[in-house]
Amino acid sequence: MLNKTYPYYLANEAVAANTDLEVTDKFSGEVATRVAMADAAAIDQAIGHAVAAMPAMRAFPPFKRQAVLEHCVKRFRERYDELALALCIEAGKPINDSRGEVTRLIDTFKVAAEESVRIDGEIINLEIAPRAKGYHGYVKRVPIGPCSFISPFNFPLNLTAHKVAPAIAAGVPFVLKPASRTPVGALIMGEILAETDLPKGAFSILPAHRDGADLFTTDERFKLLSFTGSPAVGWDLKKKAGKKKVILELGGNAAAIVDGDQGGKLDYVVDRLAFGAFYQSGQSCIGVQRILVHASLYDALREKLIAKTKSLIMGDPKDEKTFVGPMISESESKRLAGWMDSAVQAGATIVAGGKVEGAMFEATLLEGVKRDSDLYRKEAFGPVAILERFDDFGAALATVNDSDFGLQAGIFTDSLANAHRAWDELDVGGVVINDVPSFRVDNMPYGGVKDSGLGREGVRYAIEDMTELRLMVMRETW
Repeated sequence: MLNKTYPYYLANEAVAANTDLEVTDKFSGEVATRVAMADAAAIDQAIGHAVAAMPAMRAFPPFKRQAVLEHCVKRFRERYDELALALCIEAGKPINDSRGEVTRLIDTFKVAAEESVRIDGEIINLEIAPRAKGYHGYVKRVPIGPCSFISPFNFPLNLTAHKVAPAIAAGVPFVLKPASRTPVGALIMGEILAETDLPKGAFSILPAHRDGADLFTTDERFKLLSFTGSPAVGWDLKKKAGKKKVILELGGNAAAIVDGDQGGKLDYVVDRLAFGAFYQSGQSCIGVQRILVHASLYDALREKLIAKTKSLIMGDPKDEKTFVGPMISESESKRLAGWMDSAVQAGATIVAGGKVEGAMFEATLLEGVKRDSDLYRKEAFGPVAILERFDDFGAALATVNDSDFGLQAGIFTDSLANAHRAWDELDVGGVVINDVPSFRVDNMPYGGVKDSGLGREGVRYAIEDMTELRLMVMRETW
């Protein structure tokens, strides 16, 4: 069960301003809790407090930042079950996936605690010409300034952690807007951060409607905007962001290639493909949407994957046996169902699944989907995957690249040459060999190219974006 109400956090303090935001149980559709909603005045105050906190945050030493992050790790472990259940209810995420996300939340803060005390600089040899004799260069990283964070509904703990934990490690104050559909996990995070001795104004966590949250993007007091969400919204925010640095993680329509040498490993490959395509109802930016299979294996893999897809249990996400829960909303389910119906009308065949009822969308596998269809070109962001065959590995790579997106790709192959060729030729942010593109560990650089966004997350890489290089040149004698 969730609390009856949750406050927001303004300058490190809980504020029960109202109960305007209803958060629903995504399976039952009933109101599960009510959350305080920030207005423009509260957001403006939070930004002012973040600016005022900058000197104290700059002076807050690395060992104290580390202590804050270690406290969070301890408290997340103590509240593990509460966090998992909250996620299961507010996001409709199956309980086993919810527990996995809490584990990743803990991992991300652990990595940030380690990185907080090793934000190092370098010494530069400036004596490259006679005129520079006796000069020495030193570089250090300094906090960029107040940061604006906007996090998505699909990983409301982990993707929030990938903004918050590096910010604390880097010593930057921040104002966070969690997704209005799934704000509870971020507010529990705020409750735990409020237990620490972070300087006043170091953080604010403010649920707000999109149309009332322009200050997160336009206010010039922010020096960085980090947004995770849809491409249409992300690129629009970039246009409005002004002079601040912008980091965008915007999703994709990820592909997995199964090479012709995988005949003896089909059971493993099928298990991973089914996981990548259908876990948490396919609502992952790196979920498997397109599956390209070598012609020599296509029929055998198709049979096994159909059987695996049909075996997945759909239902109440609080049930331990459930693998596919509800999509985030009935409107999202209807949108994806429309894409599926259009693909079928254009000649595609549903070979598994296809049933839709409310927000519940059955794990679905299609083949013969035209490459100009919405289901093929856009981000499905639901439990639908497309099967197609190929004869030539190079042609398969070209097919993967024939996309407006470029986040991650998966390649199942025993050929080192093909692995390196994929790494060289695929226009994506990451290539995963012998697993699905859905694989992510929280210290690796994560992000994409093309419409998939700008910049990289992963704690150390986020810290680099949240800090600036500052040079000092010293003349030895004068």
